Amino acid sequence: MSSWLGGLGSGLGQSLGQVGGSLASLTGQISNFTKDMLMEGTEEVEAELPNARRKEIEAIHAILRSENERLKKLCTDLEEKHEASELQIKQQSTNYRNQLQQKEVEISHLKARQIALQDQVLKLQSAAQSVNSGAGRVPAAPASSSFGYGISRHAAAFHDDDMDFGDIISSQQEINRLSNEVSRLESEVGHWRHIAQTSKPQGSNSSDQSEICKLQSIIKELKQNRSQEIDDHQHEMSVLQNAHQQKLTEISRRHREELSDYEERIEELEKLLQQGGSGIAVTDHLKIHEMQKTIQDLQTEKVASTKKIEELEDKIKDINSKLSSAENDRDVLKKEQERLHVENRQITEECENLKRECSKLQPDAVRQGDAVTGREGILSQGASVQEEVLKLQRALSDAENEIMRLSILNQDNLTEDNLKLKMHVEILEKEKSLLSQEKEELQASLLKLNNEYEVIKSTTGRDMDLDSTLHNLRLTLEAKERELSQSLTEKETLLAELEELDRQNQEATQHVILIKDQLSKQQNEEDNIISKLKKDLNDEKKRVHQLEDDKRNMTKELDVQKEKLVQSELVLNDLHLAKQKLEDKVEDLVDQLSKSQKSNLNMQKENFGLKEHIKQNEEELSRVRDELTQSLNRDSGSDFQVDLLKEREAEVKSLKQSLSEIEQLNDNLNKVAFDLKMENEKLALACEDVRRRLEESIAGSNQISLERNTIVEVLKMEKGQLEAELSRAEERRLEEANKYEQMIKELSKPRDLSTFALQLEQQQLRKLSQEKDFEIAELKKNLEQMDADCKETKAVLSSSLEEQKQLTQLLSEKEIFIEKLKERGSELQEELGKHTEALRKNEVLKQTIEEKDRSLGSMKEENNHLKEELERLRDQQSRAAPVAEPKPLDSVTELESEVLQLNVIKGNLEEEIKHHQKVIEDQNQSKLQLLQSLEEQKKEMDEFKCQHEQMTVTHTQLFLEKDEEIRNLHKTIEQIKAQLHEERQDVQTENSDLFRETKVRSLNIENGGEKHDLSKAETERLVKGIKERELEIKLLNEKNISLTKQIDQLSKDEVGKLTQIIQQKDVEIQALHARISSASYTQDVVYLQQQLQAYAMEREQVLAVLSEKTRENSQLKTEYHKMMDIVAAKEAALVKLQDENKKLAARSEGGGQDMFRETVQNLSRIIREKDIEIDALSQKCQTLLTVLQTSSPGNEVGGVNSNQFEELLQERDKLKQQVKKMEEWKQQVMTTVQNMQHESAQLQEELHQLQAQVLVDSDNNSKLQVDYTGLIQSYEQNETKLKSFGQELAQVQHSIGQLCNTKDLLLGKLDIISPQLSSGSSLSSQSAESLRTVKPDPSSEASKRELEELRKSLQEKDATIKTLQENNHRLSDSIAASSELERKEHEQTDSEIKQLKEKQDVLQKSLKEKDLLIKAKSDQLLSLNENFTNKVNENELLRQAVTNLKERILILEMDICKLKEENEKLVETTREKEMEYQALQETNMKFSMMLREKEFECHSMKEKALAFEQLLKEKEQGKTGELNQLLNAVKSMQEKTVKFQQERDQVMLALKQKQMENTALQNEVQHLRDKELRLNQELERLRNHLLESEDSYTREALAAEDREAKLRKKVTVLEEKLVSSSNAMENASHQASLQVESLQEQLNVVSKQRDETALQLSVSREQVKQYALSLSNLQMVLEHFQQEEKAMYSAELEKHKQLVAEWKKKADNLEGKLMSLQERFDEANAALDSASRLTEQLDLKEEQIEELKKQNELRQEMLDDVQKKLMNLVNSTEGKVDKVLMRNLFIGHFHTPKHQRHEVLRLMGSVLGIKREEMEQLLHEDQGGVTRWMTGWLGGGSKSVPNTPLRPNQQSVLNSSFSELFVKFLETESHPSVPPPKLSVHDLKPLDSPGRRKAVTNVPESFKDGTESRSGRRTDVNPFLAPRSAAVPLMNPAGLGPGGPGHLLLKPISDVLPTFTPLPVSPDNSAGVVLKDLLKQ
Repeated sequence: MSSWLGGLGSGLGQSLGQVGGSLASLTGQISNFTKDMLMEGTEEVEAELPNARRKEIEAIHAILRSENERLKKLCTDLEEKHEASELQIKQQSTNYRNQLQQKEVEISHLKARQIALQDQVLKLQSAAQSVNSGAGRVPAAPASSSFGYGISRHAAAFHDDDMDFGDIISSQQEINRLSNEVSRLESEVGHWRHIAQTSKPQGSNSSDQSEICKLQSIIKELKQNRSQEIDDHQHEMSVLQNAHQQKLTEISRRHREELSDYEERIEELEKLLQQGGSGIAVTDHLKIHEMQKTIQDLQTEKVASTKKIEELEDKIKDINSKLSSAENDRDVLKKEQERLHVENRQITEECENLKRECSKLQPDAVRQGDAVTGREGILSQGASVQEEVLKLQRALSDAENEIMRLSILNQDNLTEDNLKLKMHVEILEKEKSLLSQEKEELQASLLKLNNEYEVIKSTTGRDMDLDSTLHNLRLTLEAKERELSQSLTEKETLLAELEELDRQNQEATQHVILIKDQLSKQQNEEDNIISKLKKDLNDEKKRVHQLEDDKRNMTKELDVQKEKLVQSELVLNDLHLAKQKLEDKVEDLVDQLSKSQKSNLNMQKENFGLKEHIKQNEEELSRVRDELTQSLNRDSGSDFQVDLLKEREAEVKSLKQSLSEIEQLNDNLNKVAFDLKMENEKLALACEDVRRRLEESIAGSNQISLERNTIVEVLKMEKGQLEAELSRAEERRLEEANKYEQMIKELSKPRDLSTFALQLEQQQLRKLSQEKDFEIAELKKNLEQMDADCKETKAVLSSSLEEQKQLTQLLSEKEIFIEKLKERGSELQEELGKHTEALRKNEVLKQTIEEKDRSLGSMKEENNHLKEELERLRDQQSRAAPVAEPKPLDSVTELESEVLQLNVIKGNLEEEIKHHQKVIEDQNQSKLQLLQSLEEQKKEMDEFKCQHEQMTVTHTQLFLEKDEEIRNLHKTIEQIKAQLHEERQDVQTENSDLFRETKVRSLNIENGGEKHDLSKAETERLVKGIKERELEIKLLNEKNISLTKQIDQLSKDEVGKLTQIIQQKDVEIQALHARISSASYTQDVVYLQQQLQAYAMEREQVLAVLSEKTRENSQLKTEYHKMMDIVAAKEAALVKLQDENKKLAARSEGGGQDMFRETVQNLSRIIREKDIEIDALSQKCQTLLTVLQTSSPGNEVGGVNSNQFEELLQERDKLKQQVKKMEEWKQQVMTTVQNMQHESAQLQEELHQLQAQVLVDSDNNSKLQVDYTGLIQSYEQNETKLKSFGQELAQVQHSIGQLCNTKDLLLGKLDIISPQLSSGSSLSSQSAESLRTVKPDPSSEASKRELEELRKSLQEKDATIKTLQENNHRLSDSIAASSELERKEHEQTDSEIKQLKEKQDVLQKSLKEKDLLIKAKSDQLLSLNENFTNKVNENELLRQAVTNLKERILILEMDICKLKEENEKLVETTREKEMEYQALQETNMKFSMMLREKEFECHSMKEKALAFEQLLKEKEQGKTGELNQLLNAVKSMQEKTVKFQQERDQVMLALKQKQMENTALQNEVQHLRDKELRLNQELERLRNHLLESEDSYTREALAAEDREAKLRKKVTVLEEKLVSSSNAMENASHQASLQVESLQEQLNVVSKQRDETALQLSVSREQVKQYALSLSNLQMVLEHFQQEEKAMYSAELEKHKQLVAEWKKKADNLEGKLMSLQERFDEANAALDSASRLTEQLDLKEEQIEELKKQNELRQEMLDDVQKKLMNLVNSTEGKVDKVLMRNLFIGHFHTPKHQRHEVLRLMGSVLGIKREEMEQLLHEDQGGVTRWMTGWLGGGSKSVPNTPLRPNQQSVLNSSFSELFVKFLETESHPSVPPPKLSVHDLKPLDSPGRRKAVTNVPESFKDGTESRSGRRTDVNPFLAPRSAAVPLMNPAGLGPGGPGHLLLKPISDVLPTFTPLPVSPDNSAGVVLKDLLKQ
């Protein structure tokens, strides 16, 4: 159980451990990230430089990016791992099941073992009891009952795969229990053994000990055998299970395949049954499948079409809505028109009232002018709005430029501005509130402007719509003119009636006549006007459409401009804010610069002053020191001077500190000043860029404004033209009104008379107008239909175009994908380069960090030393008197200052270390990502290769299928040929028979092409009467003529038929040629159609074509190779260019980088050397100080100092050695760095190679795709051809059947006609009936023609028969006279017959010649067609090659362009590198400054060292007191310095706070000033804007006045043009009618085109469906192949694995066998030796026996008594066998070599008392080995409990020896007591069957000795029942029946126990040993 759970845990641990590890890494990274964020928070506060924050942010950004990518990859990896873990779990479950089965096997083994152990325990117990009691043996309980425990229970568990968890646990528990029992039994065995050994009496014989030893050895051997057998059996079980599983899988797979085949067959049969009624014999399963797929595709297309229809309906709804809106606008315009008409009426009334007063006409003109000016004012407002829009656009562009500039500035000044921005936030919020108010006001003003602009736009839109509504206005004008004319006529009649009543009465009659003429003229004029108006209508419709399109475009543009305006406003506001902020920042910076400059000057001045002060102080110090020394020499205890000294020294220290601080401040200020200068320069550059952009944007906006102005002017011009046309129309209307008034005046008088006529004419006119309206409506409908058709065709074309576009998009996407891959590769290369550089930097930084760490450690040590020294000095001061020595104090203070500096440096270094660690982690992550990407690319490559292989396999299969189809077609063609040949032969034979019959019988034959026999009755009649003969002769003459005619006709018909067939074939060939010219993919179709049409393609021609094709292929291949060489050369050139580019890039990078690296390396080296020097000096100082500290007053000081000095020198040497080691290590690091660089270069090369491979694979892919598409096309073409061939075959068969029917009918007719020659009436009726029967068979055209000809001939024959009947009567009178004539006629007929025969021969010859010609022509045709198809194929291949090459060239051109772009990028990078180089030079300068400082420090340190050395010398001379004093002074000074430092810090803090407050106040002041400036600027801008708007209004007013003048001029010009246009209208009407006709013609053409396009569409759709079907089929095939391949591979893998395992097992077994055989060989030799010895011993024993016989006679009486007792014992111990003895004897026999077994048997026989002769007989009979012996020895007992057998020789037994009695006792005990259970193993071979022994006979004797015991058994075939050992036979021996050996342990194992594989017998158990044991007894 524990092991199982452990296995499960380990399996889960593997799957979950990966997840846990990834999660742990994730959490660790997150925690690192949080730490980094916290560190960044602290660093932001600490950062003094402005760029540090930015760098950190960038670093964080990079980290987050990498983290994000890493997490994505982790997710994908985890998903993959999840899937893998699921698979692993499945595998583990199967493994666990196998393990369970194994465990169950183990349980059974353990149970068997337990039983054996229990038996052993019982034996030992019985032995112990027998030993203790001294009596016989205790009976052993039979263990057979407990033997079969658990076997039946767990037998079925082997076959159950679906085991529960509970079962598993229970089995595991059982195993544990059994193992515990086994261990317990083993312990019991040991215990009993111990008892047996200890409890034996001392007087026991040596035989007992030997038996115990034997038993122990046997037990060991049995244990070993058992363990080995268990292992072998487990192996066998596993192998068998694997084999069984494989067989099962194979059987199941076959079963599934058979099932699928049967199902397909059943489906086909069902379809055949369904289609049996319709007469179709064979149905194609694939076709049905394709049809279903096509139906599905059609359904999908239907769904797509419905979606498209819905979209179109939506569009139509939108258009309708737009139309409705347009109609609303039109209604509004109509209302305006009505209003205008009302005004016009008023004006006309005023005109009539005030005609006389011309002065009153002026106000109307003024009003009109006002209206015009009003409109123009609106337009001017629109123009001003446009100008405002342009201004806003300019502002937008300015704002964009400012945004760009600000983004650049923001990037630079982010870190600086953070602090300032925090200060300004409050002020900015206040400003923001003010600005938001201003913004709202501006928005309100903008909304007003927008409303105005929309109003103006609507007015302009209406002006635009005026053109569209002109035709409506013109239509309404006529109605209005009529109304006006009526009103004017009424007024004028009232005025003129008084004047002209008299004239009208006189001239009424004349006027009536004139009016009629005028009306007719007016009618004509009106017709002309109608035609003109129609033309105008069409023109205006076109114009309306154009205007609508323009309107839509304008609206779209306006919307876009509105959006832009809104965006520009927002951006402007943001820009203003940002600009103000930036200006504030710039001013702040300027102020800070000025302040810093001033402070710099002040500081410099202060520095000078301080320096002078320091000099004075130093001079004073030197004086004070001198005085001090003097005073100290005078008085040792003057405390006052000491205090003064301390104060002075404290002052000096404070001054020095202040000096150092001032210097630091100076440096900082210098740095700040430099940064500010740099930023100023950047800002200046940015300002210049912004100005430039502003100028460009202004120029662009100016251009846009000019274009807008021109558009507005054009619109105004058009408006003016429209107004002029309106005015002209009004004038015309007035003129026509006047005319009509006059007409009405003239007509008013005779109106009553001519009303009727006028009414009729009016009705006619109305009808005409209605008809014309109808015509117009019809034309409109036709136009609409045309539009709809056009739209449909456009939609169809658009759908096809969309499909093409999709294909092109797919291609482009693939190209983009390839380009992306290339870009990705280049990016990876760049990243690799970056990472390598970063690695180098990291290594350098690591070195520096390590060095710094060392220096830190040394400094810490120095600190500790100094502290210790200070404490010691204090102690010494307390002891000794004060002595003044200022130099060491100075050194101490300097050291302290250095310590502080070093601490600062340490902090900086730690920060740097953290930063570098982050960088290193990022780089490691990027490395891992690169490796993953490389692996992914490799995987993709493998997948591509697999796909390629699969494609090749599918192609080969397709080719094979095609070849099979071609063979089938050839077969069908040959069959058709054979049928045709048979038909031709039949026809020829029929013709020949007919002609022969005419010769012999001279009968009246009607058809020359078909057989018919004359009846016997006719021949009898001919013989009877001469009269009838004469008639028949005449008839024959006539019919001969008719026959010749018919033969001619038939030959002509046949020739005509053949010519028709040839013409049809020519037509088909031409059609095929046309097809070939139209579409190149139908070549194979043509080729196969020609094959079928010719019906005579032969294999030789096919072979010739194939040879030609191979030759052409070879030519094409050579051409292709040439082209490939050219392409390869171009690619090589490309590669060279790329290499050159890379070299250039490397140079450009390497040039700058190498210089930079060299300079940095040199500087770092110098700095390191300086640092080392400083470290050495500081260590020197330390040693000196330690010497000073440890020195004590007295004479011993010198010695100690010298020792310490030596130690110090040694330490110095050690340090030097360490330094050397560090330098060596550094060199090693450098070498490793270089190696890494080399490796990175190699990786880059590998990357390039991979990219090249990817490119090659992509090319291969594209080629394969092209081939694939070609194959698909050819496959589809072949399918279509096959279908067409099938149809043609069916037609041909049908036509053949019809021809056969017609032939039969004609034969029948002829049979009917021949006997009807006598009876004429009946013949005619029958012929008519036959005709009727023939009629309903109009199958083919040829048969119809023949029938018509036959009808004609029949009618003629009927007529001749009638005439002949009449002549018959006449001839009966003149028979006598005609006898002489008959002879002559006979002669004539003979001559005529001869002539006819000759003609017939000629005709036959001509027919044959024609047939030959036809054949030759058909052959020529075939050869020509073949040549043509070959040439077409060549052309196609060449075209494909050309297209491929063109694509290659395009790709190469693209690559060249890319290379050019890369060159440009490299040039840019070189410029950037130059900039970096300049920056590096500046850093170089800084480094040189640092160097100088370091050198200065070195000098100071050297001086200190010298001072220390002097001090040491002075000390050695004996000045200890001074030192103590100095140390005391130092302590006091230090305390004072601490106090001063605290005070100084407080003061500095206060100063800083005041400075901050000052800066805040200054910032506020500046903000206020900025606000004032901004407000002033806005005021000025608004004033300027107002002035500009006023100027623009004044300009527009002036322009409007100018336009008025121009428009008036134009009006006059247009009036002149009107007259000319009226003439043009008449011409245009004529042209319009012509145009209408041409349009109708075009309509017909377009409809035809539409039909053609629809057909093409259907064809293309069918092709698309076919393509889709073929694609799906191919995909299915591909998937099937992939699955099969996977299954095959997996099966083969498993087989190989199993084979390997089996071979390994076999090898191991063979090795074991070899070893055992060698051991047995040695044992056999030893046994032989022992046997020779035994023979000698036997001789001695025989002599001893002879001597002992004499003694036996004396002791026989004693033995009789003992025998009686033994018999009693035997009776008491019946059925109780000493199993150990039996086993030893039994095993001893089997362990002896086979050729010595006879001797053993003889020995046993001699022991048993069997004679030699009987033994020899037994041995001769027993050829099979031991089996007969076994049956004789063991099989004689009964099944019941055996009694001692009472034989007649019992007395002799009683008189025999003890050994013989003992053997008999064994015999009796060996009989079985329990019958064996029967199992079906009797049919198997026995162990020692003769077949087995024969196999061993050929082995030499020496080898047999050792091997016979095994090799005889190994030949068995059954793997389950192979023999185990010689101890127990495996199956029933041949001789045993159901009553065989009874005892359980002597039974064969196969009957009871599960059998296992054999194991070699251990060498201890050899036959020799057994014999020795026997002899010892």
